[in-house]
Amino acid sequence: MAGRAATAARGEEDAFRRLFRFYRRWEGPDAAGVIDFSRPASQQVVSSRLNISSVTEQDACRAGLRPVSQWKAYGLDSYPGFIFISDPFLPGHQRHWVRQCLKQYTQKPNVCNLDMHMSSQETTDLWGKSRHQLQNKSSSKRQPKSLLEKLRWVTLGYHYNWNTKKYSADHYTPFPSDLAFLSEQVAKACGFPGFQAEAGILNYYHFDSSLGIHVDESELDHSQPLLSFSFGQSSIFLLGGQKRDQAPVAMFMHSGDVMIMSGFSRLLYHAVPRVLPNMEGKPLPSCMEQPLPADLPANSVLQPCSAEDWEVCAKYLETSRINMTVRQVLADGHTFPAENRTEGELHAFSVGPYHEEHSEIKRHKCDTES
Repeated sequence: MAGRAATAARGEEDAFRRLFRFYRRWEGPDAAGVIDFSRPASQQVVSSRLNISSVTEQDACRAGLRPVSQWKAYGLDSYPGFIFISDPFLPGHQRHWVRQCLKQYTQKPNVCNLDMHMSSQETTDLWGKSRHQLQNKSSSKRQPKSLLEKLRWVTLGYHYNWNTKKYSADHYTPFPSDLAFLSEQVAKACGFPGFQAEAGILNYYHFDSSLGIHVDESELDHSQPLLSFSFGQSSIFLLGGQKRDQAPVAMFMHSGDVMIMSGFSRLLYHAVPRVLPNMEGKPLPSCMEQPLPADLPANSVLQPCSAEDWEVCAKYLETSRINMTVRQVLADGHTFPAENRTEGELHAFSVGPYHEEHSEIKRHKCDTES
């Protein structure tokens, strides 16, 4: 601690970076200073009121969620607009979203980091090209990584341009209807009935991954929230202030947890310095053990998950965490401002580099993501 204080006194690191580096190296098991919303004990944690009547039990069930009246929602003192919902999913229903992130959302025309250095033919059907390798993967010896294990991000809807840090009407593909429905139900319960899911960034973390310090400000409408859904292994999430010299609050994000950043908290610095092995001491968290029911409601947006598909997903999740972030880009009735773009700038939408400070995933090592 004395060493970190001396470093700060020399002005070499801001308060956020200092704690980011501390938790990057953190091994536990002492969790002092890290808020755990699954058993909240910190005086900083407050209850968050939800709009229970805004989402019917039928619509919640269609999205794989418990009735809103059963959700455990919290906020943080001095962080208005921040809402943390501790695993509101029905038993077994997280499996649908994991499978979608690995099997469906990775399909073309969606964009992923592998497009930067591989042909479209090579990045078509990442699931089909990886599933046998994952099924037969052994932890006892080193094996080449499958394409799914090399995946770092996928963009949906309005595709984020990593070069210009902007969205554009010129680079859009239909947003997945099931994820849009899920997001809109969560947004309504949190007081945002007009939320429209227009852009998504899916993050694929491994034990050596981290998310750099950044602010999500590229969306043209900041009055709507940013929604974050986590599945698989746990992580430490840091939520800071409007400037990086404010020390962040550290909290755990477990499988199934949902986080909403809105209002004052919408444009705060945040980061993920560390992905952690399942804190229950098992390969996968217990919430993943129960299968997705085969008799889903007729109007459910979820689809059954076969045992074979889940075998692949489970093997992947043993060393990984998946995060879905969903945003509304444009205010109601608005369009993108006219811009003159060169052919090179348009090409960057699909092959742009991954920036540290405003990336959605930053590996610990400084080598190129692959």
